[in-house]
Amino acid sequence: MATGSSDLPSSTDRAPRAPLALAVLAAAFAAGLVLFAALGIWQVQRLHWKHDLVARVDARIHAAPVPAPGAAEWAASTPKDQEYRRVHVRGEWLPGHDTLVQAVTEAGAGRWLLRPLRRDDGSVVLVNLGFVPEDWTAEPPAPGTAEVTGLLRLSEPGGGFLRDNDPAQDRWFSRDVEAIAARHGLGPVAPWFLDADAASAAQAGTPWPRGGLTVVRFRDNHLGYALTWFALALLVAFGAWRFALEEVRVRRRWRQRSTEPLDAADGSP
Repeated sequence: MATGSSDLPSSTDRAPRAPLALAVLAAAFAAGLVLFAALGIWQVQRLHWKHDLVARVDARIHAAPVPAPGAAEWAASTPKDQEYRRVHVRGEWLPGHDTLVQAVTEAGAGRWLLRPLRRDDGSVVLVNLGFVPEDWTAEPPAPGTAEVTGLLRLSEPGGGFLRDNDPAQDRWFSRDVEAIAARHGLGPVAPWFLDADAASAAQAGTPWPRGGLTVVRFRDNHLGYALTWFALALLVAFGAWRFALEEVRVRRRWRQRSTEPLDAADGSP
């Protein structure tokens, strides 16, 4: 016996979902939509914040150098407000306390040469004189007063990626100001270091170290993230719309089937 197409199973043959199930599914759709939309909005806000940060840092880098902040000025500000400012310091080098930190730059693999400078007020600042090759031997600093100009940088505690600093072995993968100062017994040190520019590093009297290699680059993937979250929100909204359409069809079909026996009782052949 042939089977008509009306006898084929269909999603509308099932009973309508219970009110509790509908409430749970609706809440899940709503929560997903709100969550993804909120994440997208947050990424848009982060995008505007990042562009503002880049503009502020760019202005600092190209501004005229100003005196490096003292302890009181540093305490009255926030580190992020001081980072990448062009500053200059004046003082005397402290020989015998150089620190070499692993570095990979446009000049290849080598080290950053950090040397402490005691300012006129007695405070100490770590100065990153720049890049040196692996086999380079540092010369003692020239006696007398030195002046250094460069970018103020925040300390880099801990170490590099999957590589911890080892002060006991004098092995460094990041410019951790506090740890380096403790390793060399420098006493109170400014909680930042200075990336010397090329002219200041050249005062060392040799082709090395090479200063002015600071890379100022900020990752800016916020637009892509925002579009991803908004796309997911749209997918959730589309899924909720399709679910609602299906449930309406099921309920309409269910009502039609429930009235068919009554129609037959009224005289249908």
